[in-house]
Amino acid sequence: MQEDIIHNLAIIEKRIQDACNKANRDREEVKLLLATKTVSADRIKIAVEQGYHLIAENKVQEVKEKHQVLSELPIEQHFIGHLQTNKVKDIMKYGISCIQSLDRVSLAEKLQQYLERNDRTIDVFLQVNTSDENSKFGIAPSEARNFAREIAQFDRLNIKGLMTIGLFSADESLVRPCFKRLRTAQSQIEELGLPNVVMQELSMGMSQDLEIAIDEGATIIRVGTAIFGQRIYPDSYYWNENSNN
Repeated sequence: MQEDIIHNLAIIEKRIQDACNKANRDREEVKLLLATKTVSADRIKIAVEQGYHLIAENKVQEVKEKHQVLSELPIEQHFIGHLQTNKVKDIMKYGISCIQSLDRVSLAEKLQQYLERNDRTIDVFLQVNTSDENSKFGIAPSEARNFAREIAQFDRLNIKGLMTIGLFSADESLVRPCFKRLRTAQSQIEELGLPNVVMQELSMGMSQDLEIAIDEGATIIRVGTAIFGQRIYPDSYYWNENSNN
């Protein structure tokens, strides 16, 4: 298991470097986030020991289950799944530094209330549904500017960028436009000059499409399967709002 994970990390590292070279980008511009849904804490630890410290979960329950082991490691932990408003108090207990999936005002309100009570702040990304699929969460690209204006009013939320889940397809001509839409939304929000908004991060691209995402300006790519191995269900299952899981 350890050898497999180390080997897979080396392959991903080469893919990232090759993609950066092709796009004339510095490798340091792209952060590798370990998408650790369904991955045990012991397996995550192997990757962290190789120098990869940015990880993220999709489910609050998994954050809770792995917290004891992971809290002893030098990690930065993000949350990338759909966050229910009644789970805000739970997720904030476990050292999450960034919520990449802010997609509605009601969630921002709940976060603001909790953070005010506890005199804290948190980084957030606005989630954009660039593939226009009903099975995915996120605001429409056309709504990104207005949504950013609304969220900027919550002073406990530090808006650091945007996140999207591209179309699950092997056809580059269908995937690439998703990432282009996110970059366009980033530029449009930047033009507003909103307080408390710094569009420095574009979280997009996963195991199957990271090269396209890097070419289109990704600063964070989220990779799980290509490092830790295939899960019981495909990625589309974990990102589907109609799933009961």
